[in-house]
Amino acid sequence: MLLDTASLYFRAYFGVPDSVKAPDGSPVNAVRGLLDFIDRLVKDHRPDQLVACMDADWRPAWRVELIPSYKAHRVAAERPAGPDVEEVPDTLSPQVPVIEAVLDALGIARVGVPEYEADDVIGTFTARADGPVDIVTGDRDLYQLVDDARGVRVLYPLKGVGTLQLTDEALLREKYGVDGRGYADLALLRGDPSDGLPGVPGVGEKTAAKLLAQFGDLAGILAAVDDPGAKLTPAQRRRLDEARPYLAVAPKVVRVADDVPLPDVPTALPHGPRDPRLLDELATRWGLGGSLQRLLTTLGA
Repeated sequence: MLLDTASLYFRAYFGVPDSVKAPDGSPVNAVRGLLDFIDRLVKDHRPDQLVACMDADWRPAWRVELIPSYKAHRVAAERPAGPDVEEVPDTLSPQVPVIEAVLDALGIARVGVPEYEADDVIGTFTARADGPVDIVTGDRDLYQLVDDARGVRVLYPLKGVGTLQLTDEALLREKYGVDGRGYADLALLRGDPSDGLPGVPGVGEKTAAKLLAQFGDLAGILAAVDDPGAKLTPAQRRRLDEARPYLAVAPKVVRVADDVPLPDVPTALPHGPRDPRLLDELATRWGLGGSLQRLLTTLGA
């Protein structure tokens, strides 16, 4: 089970009241909400291995170099000699180091790799897996990894993590007209304002799905643009032709990496805390209460 950790703690932050506080009054709604999420996921799905995948770089320079608008609207400030700073709610940012410390003390593998997003970490773990993989994320970009033959599915939270959409190839074909392999091409053709991806003007989701059904993949669509006999409308042919510079670089930006240099970390689901003393200190300092105790009970069982 691979967790898109930031996606989940964002959902926890907005789903758990900010009245949930530590003894000193600091909000810990994201911390406790994430612990409750993990508890429910382990109870319901019983993974053998669990990895909390992190964004070591939420806006990698190599992606920005290819498409400068990539996530540009999310930048709150830029440091001349440092990475971009993602705009996040003020009371969430201080909770992230607490989340990291608690996961480490629990012994839940936490992996982020410089110059890569959590999606890329997830993509690489998935590519290397020798068994079924459940990816837990609120980010549809990871639908591209769905692969029935390999047992790879996405668990997409609809309400908390109590109600999950089990996303397999049948669901993708029903909702989007593509399988997992085709989802990245669909996404780059239609664009995604939330990621700063312009897409091809005039090509929305339905048109993109129709083109992919007709010509197979992005390469097939571009080949059709060069084929006078291909069944494209004049407007489609012109727009796709004009979008060639974007379409030449978009696949590398949109497709998750599967060759990230992952650290060698134990990924087995822990049955007890790695550092009980530190975990007790964190529990007392941040008032983690029932959320942590429930998860410890579940892991011990």
